[in-house]
Amino acid sequence: VADVISSNSSAAHRLAMKQLRGGFAQELSMLRDKLLKFVSLIELELDFSEEDVEFADRKDLRDLSDEIERKIHTLADSFHYGNAIKNGIPVAIVGETNVGKSTLLNWLLNEDRAIVSDVHGTTRDVIEDTMQVNGVLFRFIDTAGIRKTSDKVEALGIERTFKKIDEARIVMVVLDGTEESEKNKLFLTQNQSFWEGKEVFVLLNKIDLIDEAKRAELKALVAEYKLTALAISAKKDINKEAVMQELTRRSGVDKAETEGVVVTNLRHYEALKNALSAIERVREGLAANLSGDLLSRDIRDCLFFLGDITGGEITNDEVLGNIFKNFCIGK
Repeated sequence: VADVISSNSSAAHRLAMKQLRGGFAQELSMLRDKLLKFVSLIELELDFSEEDVEFADRKDLRDLSDEIERKIHTLADSFHYGNAIKNGIPVAIVGETNVGKSTLLNWLLNEDRAIVSDVHGTTRDVIEDTMQVNGVLFRFIDTAGIRKTSDKVEALGIERTFKKIDEARIVMVVLDGTEESEKNKLFLTQNQSFWEGKEVFVLLNKIDLIDEAKRAELKALVAEYKLTALAISAKKDINKEAVMQELTRRSGVDKAETEGVVVTNLRHYEALKNALSAIERVREGLAANLSGDLLSRDIRDCLFFLGDITGGEITNDEVLGNIFKNFCIGK
């Protein structure tokens, strides 16, 4: 309910409503039932330890723990894009000095947010602002131009640029269309490792100053790096809609809304990480043939952290009730 109230974009609102309808609770309920069966089998063995009776087939337990581990891992991983949609998908604007990054930021936001100058190294720190695009909140980050410099302040800004690239979900690489292709190629070659694994596309800026042959040459260059290129002019307001569409496509919102449950709450994420650590200890314990009492403790830890999300708690009475319900044990 709190996420529904505080949602600041239609995409975040749709995710919050999806959780409010109980999708997340249903996923956790399924995990809880499987873990209850898990702990019941183990603790039933403890009650009959003197008879050396094995109720819990270790192979079945390993399969069950593997299944639970995968499910919790999937839920925890969904937080990375769920949280980005909730708080604004971070988009880093990167490039060399004077390629038009600050002009691009102002163009996207429709306001003079960043200082624009012909002087190299004008932007020495990151500048951030948010904007909704097609119902999705984006957090644009204008970064210092990447180049070699002896200026300590500018060097610090460039260091922060690489940090913001690491934090971003989407990276827009801005190239100056009027520059020689070899210079743009050198920039891509030297820096491509910094945005590997990100959603990346290239903006060929200042196309109003070049001919069609030059545009084709630059697009072919970018294609060598298996990247998408959009020809734009931030100064002359050319091809803005294409940029907005590409941002929306790269946001992952469609995937988040169609592929199961997405975690958006930090407290839920922390609880899932703790539950994941607990179930991993169970798997390690099974592999090492640890005793049932040690396995039971880790299973109960996993149940505790999942219960921390829903407010539920597995009690001894519930474990005993499950045993009496599913096994022929005299009361």
